[in-house]
Amino acid sequence: MGGGRRASGGRREVGGRAEPPGPRRRQKLVLIHEALRSDPVGVEALRAAAVSAGGLLCEEVRRKVWPKLLGVDTYSLPPRPGKATRQSHRDYGQVLLDVARSTRRFPQGMRAEQRRVLQEQLANLIVHVLRAHPELHYYQGYHDIAVTLLLAVGERLAAALLDKLSTHHLRDFMDPTMDSTKHVLNYLMPLLRRESSQLHDFMLRAEVGTVFALSWLITWYGHVLTNFHHTLRLYDFFLASHPLMPVYFAAAVVLHREAEVLACDCDMPSVHQLLSRVPQDLPYESLVAKAQELFQRHPHCQLARQTALRHRSSIAVRSFAAFQQAASRQRPDAVLRRQRLLRAGAREAAGTPPPAAGHSALVKAAVWGLSATLGAVALAVTHTALDWGPEFLLQLF
Repeated sequence: MGGGRRASGGRREVGGRAEPPGPRRRQKLVLIHEALRSDPVGVEALRAAAVSAGGLLCEEVRRKVWPKLLGVDTYSLPPRPGKATRQSHRDYGQVLLDVARSTRRFPQGMRAEQRRVLQEQLANLIVHVLRAHPELHYYQGYHDIAVTLLLAVGERLAAALLDKLSTHHLRDFMDPTMDSTKHVLNYLMPLLRRESSQLHDFMLRAEVGTVFALSWLITWYGHVLTNFHHTLRLYDFFLASHPLMPVYFAAAVVLHREAEVLACDCDMPSVHQLLSRVPQDLPYESLVAKAQELFQRHPHCQLARQTALRHRSSIAVRSFAAFQQAASRQRPDAVLRRQRLLRAGAREAAGTPPPAAGHSALVKAAVWGLSATLGAVALAVTHTALDWGPEFLLQLF
């Protein structure tokens, strides 16, 4: 294939995506498959695959791996989010406003009917998570993360993933005040100072602060990127990484644009305008590698000890060790499926009634919801062949 530029290590980068050669892609898929089948699940191998060049390669793989990265049992998913009680939630009005503004996040050319179904699902799953965790507070930008999950894995699995993310990786952003969010942002300037004192001092003189990166972090860059492939690639990376990795990626982006920054006028409006507009042709694989390098060279604990960050700690960082430990104890899907069948057999032996009479109507509604979601993904990722089998249909609905 032509038209791509060479990336490091012999990879071609096409539109910012590094595509491993055919044999390497097949080898990666084999390693992912082996990690998913091992007992306990090889979560470290899955993290390595998600972080490495090309990420998780396609949406079918993501639907299998993302739950394992977050410790979500796809055979014990909660019911599909509904709208029955959402109107009474304190954030319902703001959620509806943001969902109404989310049209740019849906694939171009999507039929209005499909978009309305997806927006309904989006509002339902956001309020579903918020109602399950009254201590969490909605913030503008949360819907950008929710819609990415919805488009990638469907409503029911998206709700489970969003629930886990909200209580871990995104927890600092969901406090009643911005204090925890500011704390996370405050890691950025110390990182830049360690890498380029010239760039750091220039930004200090310009008094630009770190607000330009706020939407990057709280939406995991979903709000500022227009290519869905790029967004998914970064979600692979962040789901497999430390909760502060989006800050390290922000530092990698700013350092990549150092020459542009130093060439502009040294004042807040000029620098803020330049940095807040993220180029869509960034070398994403190179920046992912740079962010990992920064994380290894400048551990967050060192940054915290040497700056005012030591006076406060991140909620997500405090819970990350326990989160990783829990994820490492997961059973493979084959075992979970067998356990579910055994439970179903036990219920049948005990004479437990079958599903309600309205089950067929529910299945029809589920299939319609799936068709809308499938249309979204198919339009967003046109080159990927999705294999939606009966097993996945049961998992999703």
